[in-house]
Amino acid sequence: MSTHKATFASGCFWGVEANFQKTPGVISTLVGYTGGKVKNPTYQMVCSDKTGHAEVVQIAFDPDVISYEALVRTFFDLHDPTLLDRQGPNVGKQYRSAIFYHDEKQKTIAEKIKEELNSSGKYRYPIVTEIAPALEFYEAEEYHQKYYAKHNFR
Repeated sequence: MSTHKATFASGCFWGVEANFQKTPGVISTLVGYTGGKVKNPTYQMVCSDKTGHAEVVQIAFDPDVISYEALVRTFFDLHDPTLLDRQGPNVGKQYRSAIFYHDEKQKTIAEKIKEELNSSGKYRYPIVTEIAPALEFYEAEEYHQKYYAKHNFR
């Protein structure tokens, strides 16, 4: 079995992770931080909105079971990609909508789907989702991992 990686930001990483964990073909998930300018950020640092990091879910998936395209479509369905630097009650750049691609093929797929959705009329406002190269990933503190499962949410 080959394993590929996908990294998404769409608000607080707890709920995003819980949703992707239920997706067939997703082998594992890790929550953490990427897209910023500080080495080894902590949750408190990221929440200050001064590091530039986003709360992300990094997914290991089996491309023979689920395609990257299907994961990107799931990502867009999990949140409102037209909100800039916020989701629900969470506000700040760390809660931005972003796809962090791991290769040019992922970048092309993400851009194609974003454009398709923007043209479809599905959303009242333009999609603000950032599409950027995956930078160094910093694993979040243990108490954030599988948070919903640990606390019997959903």
